[in-house]
Amino acid sequence: MKNFKAISSQAIIAIILFTIALIFSHISYAQCVATDKLCVMNEILKTTEEIDNPAWRDKALRELAKSFTYEGQEAKAIELITQIKKPDTKAMTIRGIGMAAADNDWNDKDRYESLFKNLALEAEKIEHEPSYAIAYTYIAMAQAFAKDNAGAMATAKTMKNEALRNKAFGETAEIQAERGDFKNAMLSIAEINSTSYRNKAYGTIAAIFTKAGKLDDAYASAHKIDNPYAKAQTLQKIVNFGNEEETLKE
Repeated sequence: MKNFKAISSQAIIAIILFTIALIFSHISYAQCVATDKLCVMNEILKTTEEIDNPAWRDKALRELAKSFTYEGQEAKAIELITQIKKPDTKAMTIRGIGMAAADNDWNDKDRYESLFKNLALEAEKIEHEPSYAIAYTYIAMAQAFAKDNAGAMATAKTMKNEALRNKAFGETAEIQAERGDFKNAMLSIAEINSTSYRNKAYGTIAAIFTKAGKLDDAYASAHKIDNPYAKAQTLQKIVNFGNEEETLKE
């Protein structure tokens, strides 16, 4: 009987301790108001310490870095880059931070310059050559999105890998064309030193302007294409503008 009472007492104590643990774990979990984004984001940051899979942890930090930037906490976002292990995820995080900052449309040139300078410093720490190069491509693209045309041009020019440098100029031109900036799109494409890639870029830009109904800009871009067949195809798309049946075939 005494043994039974002892066991019962132990069981009751165990239940009480388990209940207390559940209460405290709930209190710990519910420390944020759900609408307090910064609080929840800091909770996410703490939670990433418990993620065993390095790739998953890197991805969680990448997404969190974008969120911090959207909330105007770009310095904290940049700090997260050093915690990411995979070089390609570091590059993607640099992209995410840059694009989020551009989306914020800050009316502060110095703030953007400081951000892109710090992103470049983080890119310099990437030892994996392809990821290092693509990180700079992403920085140039983000600068173009932020309407920092001079910065985008300067960043692309620093890239040593010719193919990726040409890609950076091409991507920058597309971004500029999407916002209707014909002049800067042409300046970006003019920096491409591969004839075939330059022709492709002119065709892409012409297609963007055609789709937007800016046919004069599309026509001017098409006429910069050196390849006769590619030029004819691009001009045909301009002719097809407004013809729904022909446009659907493209």
